[in-house]
Amino acid sequence: MPLEQSADWWKSSVVYQIYPSSFHDSDGDGVGDLPGVIARLDYLKLLGVDVVWLSPVYPSPWDDNGYDISDYRDIHPRFGTLEDWDRLRDGLHERGMRLVMDLVVNHTSDEHPWFTASRAGDPDKRDFYFWRPGRDGGPPNNWGSVFSGPAWTQDEATGEYYLHLFTRRQPDLNWENPRVREAVHDVARWWLDRGADGFRMDVINFVSKTRQMPDGPVSGEHGHGSFAEYAVNGPRLHEFLHEMHREVFAGRDVLTVGEMPGADVAQARVHTDPANRELDMVFQFEHVELDHGPGGKFDPRPLDLRDLKRSLNRWQEGLGGTGWNSLYWNNHDQPRAVSRFGDERYRVESATALATTLHMMKGTPYVYQGEELGMTNAHLADIGDYRDVETLNYHRAAVEGGRVDADAAMAGIARMSRDNARTPMQWDASPNAGFTTGTPWIGVNPNHVEINAEAAVADQGSVFHYYRRLIALRKEHPVIVHGRFEPLAEEDPAVYAYTRTLDDRVLTVLVNWGADTAPLDLDPKVAGRDPERLIGNYPEEDGLFAPLRPWEARVHLGRS
Repeated sequence: MPLEQSADWWKSSVVYQIYPSSFHDSDGDGVGDLPGVIARLDYLKLLGVDVVWLSPVYPSPWDDNGYDISDYRDIHPRFGTLEDWDRLRDGLHERGMRLVMDLVVNHTSDEHPWFTASRAGDPDKRDFYFWRPGRDGGPPNNWGSVFSGPAWTQDEATGEYYLHLFTRRQPDLNWENPRVREAVHDVARWWLDRGADGFRMDVINFVSKTRQMPDGPVSGEHGHGSFAEYAVNGPRLHEFLHEMHREVFAGRDVLTVGEMPGADVAQARVHTDPANRELDMVFQFEHVELDHGPGGKFDPRPLDLRDLKRSLNRWQEGLGGTGWNSLYWNNHDQPRAVSRFGDERYRVESATALATTLHMMKGTPYVYQGEELGMTNAHLADIGDYRDVETLNYHRAAVEGGRVDADAAMAGIARMSRDNARTPMQWDASPNAGFTTGTPWIGVNPNHVEINAEAAVADQGSVFHYYRRLIALRKEHPVIVHGRFEPLAEEDPAVYAYTRTLDDRVLTVLVNWGADTAPLDLDPKVAGRDPERLIGNYPEEDGLFAPLRPWEARVHLGRS
């Protein structure tokens, strides 16, 4: 099938994220791989997605699950070879799908040749990274890393410190050095020339730092300062992104999405305004931080739907005329949405309600592996079952350091750990869920016996087939892609409602975000004339404006 050639094909597309370690293992070593992905391409074709985004598969010491890259132009042996990647590219293209790679260029691994040369004092590479003398017998400033501890590590050979906003094995690249940017551009061009169709760009808004790097405000009990004011959305970010677009992306038919923690609507509108030639869309984090409590993500609080609506509606309206939204609940860094925002007692209903809310909005939807099955959190109870560096570091600092009660900490970890997204894909009810014939690198969710792809594909009432219909509707109805977004019932604590309008077509979306029946107090005129049911997650309904049953979603299409 030929690939669509329109300039903005990604607007009508749905992207499927694969976390390769946990997708499908072809050789029984307990770790997913590229041949395993290739073996499941017909499943993705059946689902109907347009783009596959592949989390990092590069050589890596695996300090942060592959986000610490030691070679940008090869494949880690655990995943296969470059020839396997070529076969994956061809298999996707033959099925009319595209392949997007993860570009992690805020930092490298400390085993990358650039850093080993820099550490050794190579004058050609020393300034590829941030090296600073210490201060008062300690680091150059008080910044703390994302994964606990200081953001600086001292090198014994020279006595200087290098910056790492993540783990100490992920030194930050110095984008102020034009030769660093040229090297990054070369890497990106190399993959595009090989047939990649674009990039998801990891924490790309961290690449511009304030040169002075002063102390940041101290929060919490660990004594470290925040780097956000000085290393996020920095002074040269727009310049760097525009330069990369000009040098790498211009004239190519590709998708670019920048992961941008801390970005607001105004910043995202500038980044995604086509006239500025920076990015097609950004990943923002505002909505997935609303349930973080006073102690951070591992101290979760209940989500107030009104807060969620205020956030997402602001992004819909803010980027509605200029720019473009990315739409997601799940990814490799977030717990499973059904367990987090939905209700496992109403797993199918809440999974499809969440999907309806998101897929009918304006923007490009992202589906994370297993989301289309309604996969849940794993509810791991023992810290020994976890593999994620963020989780383990938090447990070490909070529990072993005596700051947080052990039971409370484990409850927060079970609910919010990134490992909830990284348990193996549930293909069937067999041992290890059909993921591997060996011992999986992380435990399989026991509920795979009931929740798995084989059962879902065979059941027309499954979450899987609901996702299929949502994805197909995006291709059939331009109003879903291009329609104007208008919120409804903004202060209703239980119902998420909005309309989308294009020409004379009106799409009305009504979703109950709770287990209690929710009455509707809306003027029927908002749905236009002769509204007809487009999709819903209950087999029958009493009418568009009848009370919504637990986690019920309804979408109708009428005429203005």
